[in-house]
Amino acid sequence: TKVRPGNPYLKGALGLAAFGAVRTKDTYLQARYKRLTARRGPLRALVAVEHSITTAIWHMLTDNVAYQELGSAYFTQRDPERATRRAINQLNQLGYTVTLNPRENAA
Repeated sequence: TKVRPGNPYLKGALGLAAFGAVRTKDTYLQARYKRLTARRGPLRALVAVEHSITTAIWHMLTDNVAYQELGSAYFTQRDPERATRRAINQLNQLGYTVTLNPRENAA
């Protein structure tokens, strides 16, 4: 798929904003970029981050609300079982066998 034609100055500004957002630590946009880079490649992931920025701006202007940073742990908090499966699969691919034991909470 290709990006639809639009304002070239806006595309450039969004590209710079996305590149800067990707390089910041512990942010939702950096976590999104890292997840997408593995599947789609760096350039397509960057365009996806641009789209995320555009969507966030649209919601901020439409609903008249401030931007709320979700944080880099958003995807892990949203579905912890998926994050666990992903980590186990990565360790299995590296040649380790993994056994999970539930941790007892010391309250």
